[in-house]
Amino acid sequence: MKDPKDIEKFIYEQKKRLRDKPECASALYNLGVVRMNQGKFDEAIELFEESVTEGDRMFEAFVNLGYIYFKEGDLEKVVKANLRAVEIEPRYARGYANLGFAYLQMGKTDEAIDALENALELNPEIVQAMCNLANAYLQKGDIEKSIETNRKMLEMAPDFSLGYNNLSNAYFMKGEFGEAITNCDKALELGFEVHPDFLKLLEPHRQKGEKRTGKSRTGERKS
Repeated sequence: MKDPKDIEKFIYEQKKRLRDKPECASALYNLGVVRMNQGKFDEAIELFEESVTEGDRMFEAFVNLGYIYFKEGDLEKVVKANLRAVEIEPRYARGYANLGFAYLQMGKTDEAIDALENALELNPEIVQAMCNLANAYLQKGDIEKSIETNRKMLEMAPDFSLGYNNLSNAYFMKGEFGEAITNCDKALELGFEVHPDFLKLLEPHRQKGEKRTGKSRTGERKS
């Protein structure tokens, strides 16, 4: 986090630029970022909106507007803002990733998959987009693609605990309970708080596994 004195100096410099040139889109955008990071969303929205009025290529301002609208719970506005971002810059992977996430939250699975695939085509290393894509496939009922995408993601980010949780869910839906348990335990090991209801669903399968192997959870053979 920047020193408050540095932030105040930065704000002063941006305001000075605006005194000299009131239509300076980049200064308006920079002030918007500061206000957004300070949680002053109403001010940030005004500054970002002014910046896109004054500048032709302020696609990042639309993405930040989308972030604010998401924090405020307005997914329709999130979609509209990010659509404008990728309209201005069609190769902006983050815009597509944000669109995919919003569509997924809205239950618009096909739109989510299209947007997330676009994001990953432009930037294959966006782990969160890959995670959301795996969830979108699962939401659509394509368990195999969900598992394949989750595994690919975990090769890139082997300590991403949410990925193991999601993979566990996919294997459970497929009926491969041993794999579900293994991946659930990995998620727990990495500190992920697995939903208690899902842990209850796995419990009978854990017990069956212990009976088959004759071992307790500590690894000791039962007498």
